[in-house]
Amino acid sequence: MGLRIGYAPGAFDLFHIGHLNILKHARSQCDFLVAGVVSDEMLEQAKGRRPVVPLAERMEIVASIGYVDKVYAETVPDKLQVWEELRFNVFFKGDDWKGTPQGDRLEAAFRAVGVDVVFFPYTVQTSSSSLRTALELINRSPEPGQRLHGVRL
Repeated sequence: MGLRIGYAPGAFDLFHIGHLNILKHARSQCDFLVAGVVSDEMLEQAKGRRPVVPLAERMEIVASIGYVDKVYAETVPDKLQVWEELRFNVFFKGDDWKGTPQGDRLEAAFRAVGVDVVFFPYTVQTSSSSLRTALELINRSPEPGQRLHGVRL
């Protein structure tokens, strides 16, 4: 069949066990793994907010993970454009996309160019969104009289 080149894109902001699991599982199903780290601008466009950790730092963190063979800065919204540059033949995504209109479009587009799409279980107990919310709560100035960690201020 030839070399199985995998591509696993993500924000990888506030790196946590869910990110590690995706990269670990992806690497177990390919010969060479490229981790696509979505740029700050693309994240702001897609999610309406900038990441906590800047792109260069997120790329360095992901590059340090032993499962990753190459890190790629993803600066375009179209995954087929990324494929045209990298020519991977398997695409990895969290299963929170499986069966959604967006996920179905992605699968169809990649099927047309011979790329397999593999969905991995999403780690629900830990997410960047929940970590971001916790950080915002920690950094928020409490109102007078508000309870914070059981202490009245």
